[in-house]
Amino acid sequence: MDVFLLCVFLPLVTVAWGQYSDYYYGPYNYGDNDEWANVYRQGFNFQCPHGQVIVAVRSVFSKKEGSDRLWNYACMPASQSLGEPTECWWEEINRAGTEWYQTCSNNGLVAGFQSQYFPSVLDREWQFYCCRYSRRCPYSCWLTTEYPGHYGEDMDMMMYTYDYYIRGATTTFSAVHRDRQWKFIVCRMTDYDCPFQNV
Repeated sequence: MDVFLLCVFLPLVTVAWGQYSDYYYGPYNYGDNDEWANVYRQGFNFQCPHGQVIVAVRSVFSKKEGSDRLWNYACMPASQSLGEPTECWWEEINRAGTEWYQTCSNNGLVAGFQSQYFPSVLDREWQFYCCRYSRRCPYSCWLTTEYPGHYGEDMDMMMYTYDYYIRGATTTFSAVHRDRQWKFIVCRMTDYDCPFQNV
Protein backbone atom coordinates (compact mmCIF):
# COMPACT_ATOMS: atom_id res chain seq x y z
CA MET A 1 0.00 0.00 0.00
CA ASP A 2 2.89 2.39 0.83
CA VAL A 3 4.43 1.81 -2.61
CA PHE A 4 1.07 2.56 -4.24
CA LEU A 5 0.76 5.87 -2.35
CA LEU A 6 4.32 6.80 -3.27
CA CYS A 7 3.56 6.16 -6.96
CA VAL A 8 0.44 8.35 -6.74
CA PHE A 9 1.88 11.30 -4.82
CA LEU A 10 5.43 11.51 -6.20
CA PRO A 11 4.31 12.92 -9.59
CA LEU A 12 2.10 15.47 -7.80
CA VAL A 13 4.99 16.62 -5.60
CA THR A 14 7.24 16.91 -8.65
CA VAL A 15 4.72 19.09 -10.50
CA ALA A 16 4.13 21.29 -7.46
CA TRP A 17 7.88 21.73 -6.94
CA GLY A 18 8.28 22.76 -10.58
CA GLN A 19 5.51 25.35 -10.29
CA TYR A 20 6.33 26.92 -6.96
CA SER A 21 10.00 26.53 -6.18
CA ASP A 22 12.97 28.44 -7.54
CA TYR A 23 14.77 26.70 -10.34
CA TYR A 24 17.11 27.46 -13.20
CA TYR A 25 15.40 28.73 -16.34
CA GLY A 26 18.05 28.39 -19.09
CA PRO A 27 19.36 27.76 -21.57
CA TYR A 28 17.47 30.35 -23.58
CA ASN A 29 16.54 30.10 -27.20
CA TYR A 30 17.53 33.32 -28.94
CA GLY A 31 17.05 31.72 -32.36
CA ASP A 32 19.97 31.37 -34.74
CA ASN A 33 23.30 32.87 -33.63
CA ASP A 34 23.16 35.32 -36.56
CA GLU A 35 19.62 36.42 -35.73
CA TRP A 36 19.30 39.83 -34.07
CA ALA A 37 16.34 42.11 -33.36
CA ASN A 38 18.09 44.95 -35.20
CA VAL A 39 20.89 45.94 -37.52
CA TYR A 40 23.40 48.63 -36.55
CA ARG A 41 22.11 52.22 -36.62
CA GLN A 42 18.51 51.16 -37.25
CA GLY A 43 15.43 51.20 -35.09
CA PHE A 44 13.65 48.05 -33.96
CA ASN A 45 10.54 46.80 -32.20
CA PHE A 46 10.64 43.49 -30.31
CA GLN A 47 7.58 42.06 -28.54
CA CYS A 48 7.24 38.68 -26.84
CA PRO A 49 4.30 36.50 -27.89
CA HIS A 50 1.08 37.07 -25.93
CA GLY A 51 1.41 35.85 -22.33
CA GLN A 52 5.22 35.81 -22.39
CA VAL A 53 7.79 38.13 -20.79
CA ILE A 54 11.45 38.99 -21.36
CA VAL A 55 13.80 36.66 -19.46
CA ALA A 56 17.15 37.26 -21.21
CA VAL A 57 18.93 40.07 -23.04
CA ARG A 58 21.98 39.66 -25.28
CA SER A 59 23.94 42.43 -26.99
CA VAL A 60 27.23 43.07 -28.82
CA PHE A 61 28.90 46.48 -29.19
CA SER A 62 30.66 47.94 -32.24
CA LYS A 63 32.54 51.22 -32.07
CA LYS A 64 33.04 51.33 -35.85
CA GLU A 65 29.25 50.99 -36.38
CA GLY A 66 28.50 54.29 -34.68
CA SER A 67 29.12 52.97 -31.15
CA ASP A 68 25.92 51.01 -31.56
CA ARG A 69 24.78 47.58 -30.39
CA LEU A 70 23.01 44.60 -31.85
CA TRP A 71 20.25 43.32 -29.53
CA ASN A 72 18.44 40.05 -29.04
CA TYR A 73 15.91 38.89 -26.47
CA ALA A 74 14.48 35.64 -25.13
CA CYS A 75 10.91 35.23 -23.87
CA MET A 76 9.18 32.67 -21.67
CA PRO A 77 5.56 32.28 -20.57
CA ALA A 78 4.70 34.01 -17.31
CA SER A 79 3.75 31.73 -14.42
CA GLN A 80 0.29 30.19 -14.73
CA SER A 81 -0.53 31.69 -11.34
CA LEU A 82 -0.52 35.15 -12.96
CA GLY A 83 -3.13 34.18 -15.54
CA GLU A 84 -3.43 35.96 -18.89
CA PRO A 85 -2.31 39.57 -19.46
CA THR A 86 -5.23 41.93 -18.96
CA GLU A 87 -3.64 44.82 -20.89
CA CYS A 88 -0.39 45.78 -22.63
CA TRP A 89 1.06 49.18 -23.60
CA TRP A 90 4.20 51.12 -24.56
CA GLU A 91 5.75 53.22 -21.78
CA GLU A 92 7.07 56.75 -22.32
CA ILE A 93 10.24 57.21 -24.35
CA ASN A 94 13.59 57.34 -22.52
CA ARG A 95 15.68 59.90 -24.41
CA ALA A 96 19.05 59.22 -26.04
CA GLY A 97 22.21 60.60 -24.44
CA THR A 98 20.77 60.76 -20.91
CA GLU A 99 20.69 58.54 -17.85
CA TRP A 100 17.30 57.23 -16.86
CA TYR A 101 15.35 54.96 -14.51
CA GLN A 102 12.00 53.45 -15.39
CA THR A 103 9.66 50.70 -14.25
CA CYS A 104 6.53 49.57 -16.03
CA SER A 105 3.60 51.57 -14.67
CA ASN A 106 0.41 49.92 -13.39
CA ASN A 107 2.40 46.94 -12.01
CA GLY A 108 3.34 45.81 -15.52
CA LEU A 109 6.10 43.41 -16.56
CA VAL A 110 8.52 44.00 -19.45
CA ALA A 111 7.41 42.03 -22.52
CA GLY A 112 9.28 43.94 -25.22
CA PHE A 113 11.63 46.73 -26.24
CA GLN A 114 11.46 49.43 -28.87
CA SER A 115 14.46 51.54 -29.80
CA GLN A 116 15.57 54.22 -32.27
CA TYR A 117 19.20 55.15 -33.01
CA PHE A 118 20.30 58.80 -33.09
CA PRO A 119 23.60 59.44 -34.94
CA SER A 120 23.87 62.97 -33.48
CA VAL A 121 24.53 61.52 -29.99
CA LEU A 122 25.66 57.99 -30.95
CA ASP A 123 23.00 56.54 -28.66
CA ARG A 124 19.48 55.12 -28.67
CA GLU A 125 16.16 56.11 -27.17
CA TRP A 126 14.18 53.30 -25.57
CA GLN A 127 10.63 52.27 -24.72
CA PHE A 128 9.45 49.30 -22.70
CA TYR A 129 6.47 47.22 -23.84
CA CYS A 130 4.68 46.32 -20.61
CA CYS A 131 1.89 43.90 -19.76
CA ARG A 132 -0.28 43.84 -16.65
CA TYR A 133 -1.56 40.59 -15.19
CA SER A 134 -4.88 41.19 -13.44
CA ARG A 135 -4.12 43.16 -10.27
CA ARG A 136 -0.96 41.32 -9.27
CA CYS A 137 1.61 43.44 -7.43
CA PRO A 138 5.42 43.37 -7.32
CA TYR A 139 7.37 42.58 -4.17
CA SER A 140 10.89 41.50 -3.19
CA CYS A 141 12.41 43.71 -5.90
CA TRP A 142 16.13 44.15 -6.52
CA LEU A 143 18.60 45.52 -9.07
CA THR A 144 20.85 43.22 -11.06
CA THR A 145 24.56 43.90 -11.40
CA GLU A 146 25.64 46.12 -14.28
CA TYR A 147 25.36 44.74 -17.81
CA PRO A 148 27.79 44.83 -19.49
CA GLY A 149 30.41 44.82 -16.74
CA HIS A 150 32.37 47.53 -18.60
CA TYR A 151 31.40 49.91 -21.38
CA GLY A 152 31.97 48.47 -24.85
CA GLU A 153 31.78 44.83 -23.77
CA ASP A 154 29.28 42.23 -24.95
CA MET A 155 26.43 41.51 -22.55
CA ASP A 156 24.35 38.45 -21.76
CA MET A 157 21.82 38.94 -18.96
CA MET A 158 19.72 35.94 -18.00
CA MET A 159 17.05 35.39 -15.37
CA TYR A 160 18.22 32.28 -13.55
CA THR A 161 15.36 31.98 -11.08
CA TYR A 162 11.76 31.04 -11.82
CA ASP A 163 8.98 33.47 -10.84
CA TYR A 164 11.17 36.60 -10.96
CA TYR A 165 10.28 39.14 -13.63
CA ILE A 166 11.89 42.20 -15.24
CA ARG A 167 9.90 45.33 -14.37
CA GLY A 168 12.22 47.99 -15.76
CA ALA A 169 15.80 49.22 -15.77
CA THR A 170 18.17 51.98 -14.80
CA THR A 171 20.96 52.94 -17.20
CA THR A 172 24.06 55.08 -17.15
CA PHE A 173 25.44 56.62 -20.34
CA SER A 174 29.13 57.29 -20.96
CA ALA A 175 29.80 60.32 -23.16
CA VAL A 176 33.37 59.02 -23.62
CA HIS A 177 32.55 55.45 -24.69
CA ARG A 178 29.13 56.30 -26.19
CA ASP A 179 27.69 53.22 -24.55
CA ARG A 180 25.29 52.28 -21.76
CA GLN A 181 25.43 50.03 -18.74
CA TRP A 182 22.12 48.56 -17.60
CA LYS A 183 20.82 47.39 -14.23
CA PHE A 184 17.54 45.55 -14.60
CA ILE A 185 14.81 45.91 -11.98
CA VAL A 186 13.64 42.42 -11.05
CA CYS A 187 10.65 41.54 -8.85
CA ARG A 188 8.43 38.69 -7.77
CA MET A 189 4.70 39.08 -8.28
CA THR A 190 1.95 38.23 -5.82
CA ASP A 191 -0.22 35.15 -6.46
CA TYR A 192 -3.29 37.18 -5.50
CA ASP A 193 -4.91 40.46 -6.54
CA CYS A 194 -3.89 43.41 -4.39
CA PRO A 195 -5.72 46.69 -3.80
CA PHE A 196 -2.99 49.13 -4.85
CA GLN A 197 -0.89 49.98 -7.89
CA ASN A 198 2.37 51.80 -8.46
CA VAL A 199 2.58 54.99 -10.53
